[in-house]
Amino acid sequence: MSWRDLDEGDIRVRPSRKGSRPRTKERPAHADAVVAMVIGVDRGRYTCLIPKGVLGKKEPERVVTAMKAREIGRTRVVVGDDVALVGDLAGGPDALARIVRIEERRSVLRRTADDTDPYERIIVANADQLVIVTALADPEPRPRMVDRCLVAAYDADLEPLLALTKADLVDPTEFLANYTPLEVEHVVTSWKDGDFSGLEALRARLSGKVSVLVGHSGVGKSTLVNGLVPGALRATGIVNDTTGRGRHTSTNAVALRLRSADGSDDGWVIDTPGIRSFGLAHIDVDHIIDHFPDLAAGTDDCPRGCTHDEEECALDAWVAGGHAGPAGASRLESLRRLLSSRTTTEEH
Repeated sequence: MSWRDLDEGDIRVRPSRKGSRPRTKERPAHADAVVAMVIGVDRGRYTCLIPKGVLGKKEPERVVTAMKAREIGRTRVVVGDDVALVGDLAGGPDALARIVRIEERRSVLRRTADDTDPYERIIVANADQLVIVTALADPEPRPRMVDRCLVAAYDADLEPLLALTKADLVDPTEFLANYTPLEVEHVVTSWKDGDFSGLEALRARLSGKVSVLVGHSGVGKSTLVNGLVPGALRATGIVNDTTGRGRHTSTNAVALRLRSADGSDDGWVIDTPGIRSFGLAHIDVDHIIDHFPDLAAGTDDCPRGCTHDEEECALDAWVAGGHAGPAGASRLESLRRLLSSRTTTEEH
């Protein structure tokens, strides 16, 4: 008997091929979700830290493992993200929570695979400072890579800091002269005969901040992290004598807590895998110039679409007129060097 043959008193509901449960496009609000910080990412599993007191006034902080819920879609979750968790928040090896929401990001450090790739890759979220780690020797420093990292820091509104390693091999004066006009802060470190010089100066620069460390392989980034965070046990490697390149020793980004002398929390360092390219296809030139307020005002008379490295650029007249101060010429030269790094190979 078909549904059309039912009597008047019968319930006349056509059976659904997919069942009778009503469907809705509305997603649950998850108002009771707990916000945690992502401190590690590994093959689709996210290590999250729930702060002390969130689960109860007397509850200590708790580390839980989570996976992305369906409503997150393809949105990438990265180290540093604040995420909303539901489900099993007990922690432990068998507990698995779900990430149902990514909270608004305060900052995003991005790069592309190369300068023609439009796809942006988020490295970390919610950092305050970008620590650009470079060795003064073994391997030789790569100024263009440093310039690119500076551009990425300015684009992300992060405070840049140069951390120079292996100063026992080469005097840093000549290298630092390239960055004096940019007024970039720096720390010089060395490791010799068991003495880690400059480590406490670096720790002071990181105090109370979320700092992401970036550098190509072999520059001593993991050695710095192990010195800053005893027990971190980040793998360290050696530089290939033939290629002059380091071996990738850190394979995943991870956030590690800094402690002050009395053991209290004193910020975070985010160690990232060694990089060999830092594409800047996503960078807006005008955003970089905004970080040079002494020069930015001089762009008002620039032609539309000015690259600020052409005859029609108004910055030359601005600097010649003394509007950018006594260091204006060197500042403009440095700015143009940074802008040209967006389209110049990093290998030198």
